[in-house]
This record gives sequence, structure tokens and C-alpha cells, in this order.
Amino acid sequence: QTFEKLLIANRGEIACRVIKTCKKMGIKTVAIHSDVDANAVHVKMADEAVCVGPAPTSKSYLNMDAIMEVIKKTRAQAVSLNESICCSFISSLSLQASEGVTFIGPDTHAIQAMGDKIESKLLAKNAKVNTIPGFDGVVKDADEAVRIAREIGYPVMIKASAGGGGKGMRIAWDDEETREGFRFSSQEAASSFGDDRLLIEKFIDNPRHIEIQVLADKHGNALWLNERECSIQRRNQKVVEEAPSTFLDPETRRAMGEQAVALAKAVKYSSAGTVEFLVDSSKNFYFLEMNTRLQVEHPVTECITGLDLVQEMIRVAKGYPLRHKQADIPINGWAVECRVYAEDPYKSFGLPSIGKLSQYQEPLHVPSVRVDSGIQQGSDISIYYDPMISKLITYGSNRVEALKRMEEALDNYVIRGVAHNISLLREVIIHPRFVQGDISTKFLPEVYPDGFKGHKLTDLERRELLATAASLYVAEQLRSQQFLGTPRIPIAKSKRSSWELSVRLGDGIYPVAVSKDGSSFSVEVDGMKLNVTSEWNLASPLLSVTIDGTQRTIQRLSRNASGDTSIQFLGTVYKLQILTKVAAELSKYMPEKAAEDTSSILRSPMPGAVVAVSVKPGDTVSEGQEICVIEAMKMQNSMIAAKTGKV
Repeated sequence: QTFEKLLIANRGEIACRVIKTCKKMGIKTVAIHSDVDANAVHVKMADEAVCVGPAPTSKSYLNMDAIMEVIKKTRAQAVSLNESICCSFISSLSLQASEGVTFIGPDTHAIQAMGDKIESKLLAKNAKVNTIPGFDGVVKDADEAVRIAREIGYPVMIKASAGGGGKGMRIAWDDEETREGFRFSSQEAASSFGDDRLLIEKFIDNPRHIEIQVLADKHGNALWLNERECSIQRRNQKVVEEAPSTFLDPETRRAMGEQAVALAKAVKYSSAGTVEFLVDSSKNFYFLEMNTRLQVEHPVTECITGLDLVQEMIRVAKGYPLRHKQADIPINGWAVECRVYAEDPYKSFGLPSIGKLSQYQEPLHVPSVRVDSGIQQGSDISIYYDPMISKLITYGSNRVEALKRMEEALDNYVIRGVAHNISLLREVIIHPRFVQGDISTKFLPEVYPDGFKGHKLTDLERRELLATAASLYVAEQLRSQQFLGTPRIPIAKSKRSSWELSVRLGDGIYPVAVSKDGSSFSVEVDGMKLNVTSEWNLASPLLSVTIDGTQRTIQRLSRNASGDTSIQFLGTVYKLQILTKVAAELSKYMPEKAAEDTSSILRSPMPGAVVAVSVKPGDTVSEGQEICVIEAMKMQNSMIAAKTGKV
């Protein structure tokens, strides 16, 4: 017996994840939502739902007074909280504890101690946990920041004391960057956490980011549930995670696990939590921070241990002791998680994209795939919240199997209406360095120094794409000639069986000859023949095509009357133009549309709110000068002038 009713003060996939376990345990759920989330999936899944305010999180999901009202009104016995809700709320909850409201998570003092990066570092030192050299106090101003940074030695990491999720963090390599980092980090920290205190520590170059999942109860028992490798990151936010890590040996794993448990016991921690470490190339590990919540990447741990972490958290909150001993915790198989975001990966590895999901289909037909999402077809991705679409998890008996399934799952994932990062995720998991396990937190900038450009086609892959696109074009031509039913006038059957086409891909124009052979097409590209077969169900968003015995899942995203078509092939979207030979010859007489000159305009690369304007009309600005600051999806971005000129 645990609770009869639980309120979930959160949104998106994590709220849905908690509701699933509550349903399994027979607990009724109450969802809270902002007015723009009235039709969100978590609202539909819960037994009851209450609106707590307008769209901005500070006025809804972090609106403590409104949430307290809902707790009273719905008579919820327990509350599962949003990670950003500050301790003051949990203290007001402790007042309600006398009224019988339980918080699903650790005690207030553990959250306060671990939520404050300065205090947590001191506690970690006392608990004999390895820590990073740095300044333990609060940095007062930019001048002091520069002085401390010089003492520690560059590079340094400036980060928000109350922070998390990559918000309010900046790396500085010199005095100027320290000043700028101090300014931006304190602004981001104030707007994300309502706390602008910063600390500074040595930045460890080329580390791995490996974290240990811990689980503790109120009776002094604590376990470590193995590690998660989270080194693939952009802007300090994780993109791909896996469990276990290819890098750790059993001795290092045990040492990290035991230090994580020592820290949990030192703060009398009771619930699921995560202790994050930076690990250098010699397997030295340093305490980074402790997250007093259920992490986004918890599913990979659930896959390899078989535990339901939400269920364990609810049991612990009710006061039950843990059911397992350290020796019971296995590592079974391998799990990989990709965070699927509504982001354009071609702009600095992912700038947010907003819009309505016009078509959405999760790849649940692929075996051993789990999708944790908080959206569905028709959902809106807005500027107010994190642009995450879902967490895609695949499981295998070993790493090769888990990665193979991930590749298949990414190819079978249909997302239309917003930009998404599937092309980047697919390139990462097939990259030779990733496959060998040679990764660090610098993986993305090292592998793509000039930014991500999509999949680079080999000659064979280019021929496969051209042959598939040409076959699709012909299948469509044939479909459009068919009559359904029996027309009254006899129609002369078209006996045509070969087509001469011209296909433009990138800067190249390729002659392609297609001939029909039963349900398959024989296609000649670059003087080589390829055999292309498929069911050619043109209404389906996914097309399974076999090219000379190789199976590929492709998606045709768009087409128009002038032969332009875009096809998602090997994860990346390619734009092609397919014309008959005659049309291609005539197309050279078509005038080209001139590109717009945008050098004298400052156009935001993403939707967001303007939080600061640094210039006024009449000002002269030089190239690279800051014009304004835009806040999008909780991150602040400085917009700079592309050339010297007058505003």
C-alpha cells in the first residue's frame, strides 16, 4: 500500500513517465498544466488536471501558491516535483507534511545541500569524494571572477551555484571571456533558477561525463545502480547516453559507485539520485554535482537493471526499505538513449525549432525499442518549454545490437512539421569513433569542426539514392495513370516500360534510365545497373526499399509539380529535382531567382524573446558587435552584427 492520489508538478515526457508507473501501482494522478498545455498528453493521461496559470514556467509550473492550492483542492497525498522548484516550496511542503502530504524525492536538507554547487562540493570533500580544484566561495563580481580565474589557471568553468541542465554555464579561456561569462551566466541563472550566485572551478579538458545512479531509503540503506555514459553533449546538454560505459573497468566502476553512495549517506539522502563525475583519460574521476531528481536519461539504467526507478522512489517516499542488496544489481545487456529534439542540427548542433507536429509516428514496431514522449500528432512545440520531442531508447544483449536497433529506430521515426535532430543522432551512433567508444565531451566539435553538415554520401550510397528517387518518380507516374472502377469508355493501355530522366542532387546532374520489370525497377546510374524493389505504397510515410539486396527505410517528405522532392535517406534529408530528359533540356531557359541580400539585416536564427537591446537607431556598429540578446528555450543567445554599419 502506498498512496491513493499523487500530484505531478511537471510536464512533458517525465510527467507521462510518472503517470505510467502510478497506473501500474493503482495510484490516481493529478496533472497541473499552463493554459497553452491544456491539450498536452500528460493532461489527457492523468485522472484529474488543473490549470495553474499562463505559459511562462515562472507563472505556471513554478507557481508555488497555485500548486499548493491544487494540492489542497484535490486532496493529493503525495507530490512529484519539477526539478527547478526551489527549496522554499519543499519547506512549505514540509509544513504540509503534518497534513499528510508526502514529497516523492529526498528530504529538504539533501536538496538544499546538493542543489547548491558550493555547499555540495564542500560536503563531497568531507565525504572523501574526489573533487575538482577550484574556488569554493561565491564570486561577487566580474573583477573578482578574473582574479580567481587567474589563480586557478585557465581554462576555467563559470557556473551557476543553483544550476543544472547546461544553463548558466560558460567556459572562459582568458580575462575577457571571464567577464562576459560572468555577465551571461548570472543573467541565465537568475532567469532559470531565481538565483544568480556563481562559482568558478578548473575546466578539465577532454573529459568523459559519467554518472552513477544511486537509490537510498529512509533506513540508511543505499545502492549504486551502475553508471551511465553521457559524454556526447552540445552546449553542456546531453544528446546520446548509454549504459554501461565502454570505458570503465569493474574496479573504477566500484570505486565510483562507493564514493557516490558515501556522498548519498553523508547527506542522509533518500530516493533516486544521480552523482555526476568527470573522468579523464587516465580514469581519474572528479565529483561534478549531485542531481536530486529522476534524470532524463534514467531509462537506460532501467533497461540494464530491470528496476522501475519511479516505483522505487514512491516506495521509499512511503517509508518502505529497499528490496534489493548491492549484489542483486546486475548489468544485463546494453541500452542506448537518443534525445530527439525539435532543433535544427545544422545550426550550432541544434537551435530550437517551433511548430505543430503535423505527422508523428513512433518506431514502436521495431523490437526492443522504448519511446518516452510527452507529445502526439497535432501537439505544438512552443518557445516556452524545452524543445525535447522524446527519448528514444533501444536495448540489446550487447552494444552492437543496441546500436543496430537504434539505427533502425531512427530511420523508422516519422516527425513532420518541425525541424528535428535525427540526422545528427544517426551520424553520431554510426561514427567510427563512437562505435569504438573513443569519445569525450568534445566529441561533436572535434568530429564536426565546421559544424554538422549531414551524412556524406559514398558513391554507392549516392547511386542508391538516385535510383530510389527515380523509381519513386516512375511509380508515381504509373499510379496517376490508373483508373479505379470500370470507366464507360475503353481506355488505351499505356505500354510504356522505360523512362529517361535527369536527376539533380546537390551540384550534380545525373542522367538516369529506368525500366519496369514486374513490381521492381531496373535503374541505370553512372553506367551501373541497380535493381530497386518495394511495395511502393506511396501513401505511407515510411517506404521500405530494397536496392540490390540492401534494405533501406526512406521517407519522402515533400514533392511539387516542378520535380522538386525531398527524401530522408540514411537519416539525412536530401533535396533532389527529378525531370524527364525533355523537361531538363528546357529548364535551362528558366530564369534563376536571385538570392536576397541579408547582410544588412539582423535576423534571429530561432524564435524567442528579446531580453536586451544593446544599440539604438543612429548608432554605428562594427562587425561582431552585440546588437541584442535573445532568450529561447531557457538559453540566452547574443546576436551580433554581420558587418560594420549604422543602425
